[in-house]
Amino acid sequence: MGSEIKILKKLTRAASQSYLGFGLLVGFFLILLTYCMVSEQFAIRAPNGTFSRLSPSYGANMSPLVQDKTNAGLEEDRKSEPFEEEDDIEEQRKTSVSSTDHDTENERKPQDQQGEDQTEKYEQDPDFFKGDNAPTTDAIESNHFETERKPEDRQQKDRIDKFGEELNPFKNDDAPRKDPIDSNQFGNERKAEEWHENKGNEKTPQQINPFMTEDAQKKDAIDFMPFGGGNQNTNQFGPQTKPICDMSDAKFDFCEMNGDVRVIGSASTVLHVPNQMSYPNPHEWKIRPYSRKYMQDIKEVTVKSLNGPHEAPPCSVKERIPAVVFALGGLTGNYWHDFTDIIIPLFVTSRQFSGEVQFLITNIQPWWIGKYTTIFKKLSRYEFIDMDKDNLIRCYPHVIVGILSHKEFSIDPARAPNGYSIVDFTKFMRLTYSLERDNPIKLSQNLSGKKPRLLIIARGLSRRFTNVPEIVGSAERLGFEVVVADAKFDVQLGEFARIVNSCDVLMGVHGAGLTNCVFLPTNAVMIQVVPYGKLEHMAKMDFGDPAIDMKLKYLEYSISAEESTLMDMFGKDHPIIKDPIAIHNSGWEKVGEFYLGKQDIRLDTRRFEPTLLKALELLQ
Repeated sequence: MGSEIKILKKLTRAASQSYLGFGLLVGFFLILLTYCMVSEQFAIRAPNGTFSRLSPSYGANMSPLVQDKTNAGLEEDRKSEPFEEEDDIEEQRKTSVSSTDHDTENERKPQDQQGEDQTEKYEQDPDFFKGDNAPTTDAIESNHFETERKPEDRQQKDRIDKFGEELNPFKNDDAPRKDPIDSNQFGNERKAEEWHENKGNEKTPQQINPFMTEDAQKKDAIDFMPFGGGNQNTNQFGPQTKPICDMSDAKFDFCEMNGDVRVIGSASTVLHVPNQMSYPNPHEWKIRPYSRKYMQDIKEVTVKSLNGPHEAPPCSVKERIPAVVFALGGLTGNYWHDFTDIIIPLFVTSRQFSGEVQFLITNIQPWWIGKYTTIFKKLSRYEFIDMDKDNLIRCYPHVIVGILSHKEFSIDPARAPNGYSIVDFTKFMRLTYSLERDNPIKLSQNLSGKKPRLLIIARGLSRRFTNVPEIVGSAERLGFEVVVADAKFDVQLGEFARIVNSCDVLMGVHGAGLTNCVFLPTNAVMIQVVPYGKLEHMAKMDFGDPAIDMKLKYLEYSISAEESTLMDMFGKDHPIIKDPIAIHNSGWEKVGEFYLGKQDIRLDTRRFEPTLLKALELLQ
């Protein structure tokens, strides 16, 4: 009996030791499980942790400013929220993912406000986006990608957006959700130490995306170069291989940038962002994007070449087409200057893109755009941007600042893109306004007996014909059908263009009305009546040479002192009549005041008759 008790005690002691070991093992397992669950709770809150593998573009380093905000938010959550049980955590994860779209829509703010915030930062401190504040991803939105995405890809993207919102303080929350474009597309390469000239021998490591492999970076990058449209060569938007700005012309300055170009409209700034494979040469230019750079009232646009993508602000809008930046103002409002200073130079600069180009306009004047809207819409299929009020950062593959103007009221084919000439421009005008006639009447083949049409341009203020009925009668006796038209300021341009195109001869006193010769058929006749006062050189430069370039048959008639009303005002012995050269030597102000501003013309029809006969001869 005693031995049985001893055996029972030994078994009890062994069992107790066995249970103790098992209990310790279970306890250790529970502690480990609790640790894992607590860690998982915080892992859900870290955007760069759980979901970094889903989209390389959200795996980039955070700037210190954003990192501080993120860490502060996590610390606050740790203090205020109790640990949750496993089921609650799983439910939270499902709810967070499934409600991403709904929550995001409620939290979005308007796109214009977002762009304005970015622009204000840049205006106040252009260096804000450098260094620690440099964006590592570009929040670029493009309508071209969403339609190509599979449903599962968009769902994955929505999940990433929800957990990546804190990473990009410049994120455009108002725009539709699309694929995030990795900043690598603008040249951010993998981590490398590069020598920076501005810091001597100091080595500055560039910001990189530690979660992206080299292959992933190449796959994720979207190149600007193949973008474009129309009939242009799609490879023309290659890397920058020539100087950005040419300021050597006495009349205009011109900048042209390829690759990654960002326009900050309200800051009047255009940024060229070189990629890491190029050799950046930071520089800054001040450009008046108008055809006469000496006009002081034209607002300057700053063109900057940066060190690299790390200095560039993120894009609000990304375009696949080139852009042309130019200014209104200056001498526009005068009909001749409208064409000479803006419309013809804009044709030369933008026609090469076949309508696949966007215009960014400073000092925009709606009434002026409205007057020439038919021409503008033929040059560009896209909306015009009021650059001064544009708060977005617009990114383009190709940007031109300034417009080409090589000749007064004409084009130099040797210097124009694609060899454009003023004849190409007149054909373009006939196409724009659907004008029917490309050639004038040919009298030698006129079997129907149709009369050639003569258009007399009537003026309303100075340099008027005072004897229009007498001129009309003389021309009709010579065999013309005469049309008299006043090119008033508010005339419908398309309607007037059709009148001009229906005529074979255009006649008028030197002035803006002769600008309508751009609507004449090729090989028609243009007669310029030159006012008294030695104005032949100016008349030849403004209309004579351009008319010849347009392949018009040009005739010039200089009036005598007796045909000028200045004779009645001052008499034949006054210096204005007797010595025009002296008036010229006294300055342009007197020339403009008297010979252009106070003179009308009483045409001597008998003296003028040989000019009309010559016009008939040219129409044979």
